Amino acid sequence: MGAFGLYTHIQANNARSAILLAGFPVLLLGIVYALTLGLTGTGFLPSTRTLGGDMALAGRMMIAGAPLALGVAGVWFLVAWFGNTAIIDLATGARKVTRTQEPALYNLLENLCISRGVPMPSLRIIDSEALNAFASGVNEKQYSITVTRGLMATLDEAELEAVLAHELTHVVNRDVRTMIIASVFAGVITLIAQVIFRGVQFGGGRSGRGGKGAGLFILIALAVAAVGYLLAIVIRMTLSRTREYVADAGAVELTRNPDAMIGALRKISATPVKLQAPEAVQAMFLDNEPSGIMDIFATHPPIEKRIAALVKYAGGEDGPAAIVAPGVGPWG
Repeated sequence: MGAFGLYTHIQANNARSAILLAGFPVLLLGIVYALTLGLTGTGFLPSTRTLGGDMALAGRMMIAGAPLALGVAGVWFLVAWFGNTAIIDLATGARKVTRTQEPALYNLLENLCISRGVPMPSLRIIDSEALNAFASGVNEKQYSITVTRGLMATLDEAELEAVLAHELTHVVNRDVRTMIIASVFAGVITLIAQVIFRGVQFGGGRSGRGGKGAGLFILIALAVAAVGYLLAIVIRMTLSRTREYVADAGAVELTRNPDAMIGALRKISATPVKLQAPEAVQAMFLDNEPSGIMDIFATHPPIEKRIAALVKYAGGEDGPAAIVAPGVGPWG
């Protein structure tokens, strides 16, 4: 679904969230069916010794086990929904800071929230030399914006304000909520796919069926597991790359300074130090640009294209790439 303008972008995010919530139970049951089929073919579960019989048996077992599977997934989802902030903090090393601890940074974010007319998210910092930031949370009680110490030490005040405005736009547009939902669902699917792979890898020799039948059975299980991995990637990509262009535009709207956003992106792209975190969390970063063939699975557009959009549509000026040197900003 394309998003044209802020309102339609928010509506598109709401629609994506609804589709994920509605489609996940169906997708989960399909993968549970494949898991059951794989465990039967590799000898972990009783077999009828025919492919057709085992497929029918897997269908019946899927229906019988559906309440348990959906219940486990529901518990997983609730834990992630209510505990996502703590989980992300643990994964990234982020810590919450107050106005007393970081008055300049806190005031920048507070002023942006006042100008936008929204409640202020909590503010967090990661003690890393990497230059990055991200927003997270699923509701007003959980929304937070996190920046790295390297970002604070490198960007000037206007550039840091632009980054905070970018992340605040993600919060206002509900990008972060959709990404949390997508990451939780993708995690469930990836886990099940891994179970199928492990079952085939370590249980293939236990199958009661031999010859071509067993080989075909294992190929089916592996194919379904591979599809599961692909679906996990696709789910993470349900948040269109457009969201980053919209957030960049939102930063310009709030700060009235496209050059600051361009300068921040230039400095961020110039540093070789990357912020380490699980893949699902990296998808929320301000910069998460893979290289080579993995670019086709990227959750973000290239920074060069983002800068070009700011120049073309926001009237920004793109000068020489900034030289990143620790301590040039007043925030370290």
